[in-house]
Amino acid sequence: MNIKVTLFGLLFCLASGQMTLAQAPETDKEIMDLSRKKWQWMADKQADSLAQLFHDEARFVHMGGTWGKDREIAIIRSGGIHYKQADIHEVSTAILGDTAILWNRITLLAVVGGNEVSNPFMVTEVYIKEADRWKLANLSFSKLLTQGG
Repeated sequence: MNIKVTLFGLLFCLASGQMTLAQAPETDKEIMDLSRKKWQWMADKQADSLAQLFHDEARFVHMGGTWGKDREIAIIRSGGIHYKQADIHEVSTAILGDTAILWNRITLLAVVGGNEVSNPFMVTEVYIKEADRWKLANLSFSKLLTQGG
């Protein structure tokens, strides 16, 4: 019976994303901290900091479409989308070699086209490590039907 309980616990951890094989806790923390910085830079419209973080081939998936780094930076600079505040409710990560995937369940307060809106999202962020620096390669927003997700 002890073995069954242990196996069930191990399977539960793997299925819930709380345990990733060969994953260093310091890398998890580094990616989570970088993601939090990114949200703050977006709120503060720090386009230069974001331009350094975003990979040149990055893709951004929004409710209104998908585009690359240059357009995302231009939208942030112009205020076309102002990411005012991201309230982060849950975070999980997976580290796969030089690729890190982070999932955030957030409530995003933003100004889009002059209108302030608040929406619940599951946000997927994909980072790749190049020359000892993490670069954001993909940022995808999936709108949730409820705040609780």
